[in-house]
Amino acid sequence: MDALELLLSRTSDPQLTEPAPSGEALETLFQAALRVPDHGGLKPFRFVLIEGEGRGRLGKVCQRALLADQPDADEAARTKALHLLERAPLVIAVISRIQAHPKVPAFEQQLTAGLAVQAMQMAAVAQGFGGIWRTGSYATHALVRQALGVEGEDEIVGFLYLGTPVKTKLKVPRPDSAPFVSRF
Repeated sequence: MDALELLLSRTSDPQLTEPAPSGEALETLFQAALRVPDHGGLKPFRFVLIEGEGRGRLGKVCQRALLADQPDADEAARTKALHLLERAPLVIAVISRIQAHPKVPAFEQQLTAGLAVQAMQMAAVAQGFGGIWRTGSYATHALVRQALGVEGEDEIVGFLYLGTPVKTKLKVPRPDSAPFVSRF
């Protein structure tokens, strides 16, 4: 797929099924992430693969997080939390790893981690897979952070759900850029 076509036609795929990237295809995603702009070459991110039974284990953590915040949550909400990570065969938690640096502030390191998510999603699409980048309240919840080993200033910048799109992508119209652009 042409790089400009890939960037200009990017959409999210909320419904994903097997197969997900694995082997060399998965390694390509990581290599794309390792090429994002990275002031200081800090590689301020790490990736946690959540697949197979791991999706259910983290789903149980999400359900506990829900109940910690909303003890009266209805059965539908409890079930949704439990099965949240089963929306795709592979979920990659991308975690910023903030490092003290005199020239690279924490927010810039978080941006680099966010770029890693974008690069992995684009690399997945370029290889014929689909994905969707999600965060939500679970990304900041203490129980989920603890389960994924997220400490201190580090943040879960996204859960990248990956697999094969269930539906054919619809053409999304290109928005007018004028409202978002000014000159100085």
